[in-house]
Amino acid sequence: MAKTKEKDIKTNKNRRQIRKTLQGLMSGSILTEDVVRKQFPFLVLLAVLALIYIANRYHAERVFIETESLKKEISELRSEKIATQSVLMRKSRRSEVMRLLRENGSELTESSTPPVKVFYKEAKP
Repeated sequence: MAKTKEKDIKTNKNRRQIRKTLQGLMSGSILTEDVVRKQFPFLVLLAVLALIYIANRYHAERVFIETESLKKEISELRSEKIATQSVLMRKSRRSEVMRLLRENGSELTESSTPPVKVFYKEAKP
C-alpha cells in the first residue's frame, strides 16, 4: 500500500509540474526564468540556423528548377540545330546548287574536266 501511495504522489507531482510548465508557456512567464535566460543565446543561434537552413532549401529548389528549364532549352536547341544542319546539307549538295543556279538564270556551268593538282618546285636561294 505504501508503494501505491508513493506512485500516486509522484504522478500527481509530475502532473502539477507539467500543468505549471504549460501554463508558463501559455502566459509567457517561462521566458523570465533563469534557465531560459541563460539559454537565450543558444536559442537565438538555433533560430538563425533554422532560417539559414530554410533559405538554403529555397535556393536549392530554385537552382534545381532553373537547371531543369535549361536542360529543356538545350534539348530544344539541339533539335533545332539538327534540323538546320539537315537543311543546310541538303541545300549545299552539288546537284541542288546547280538546280538553284539554273532557276535563277545564271550562266555558270559545271566543269566537265576534273580538277588538276598543280606542282611546283621551290626556288633555291
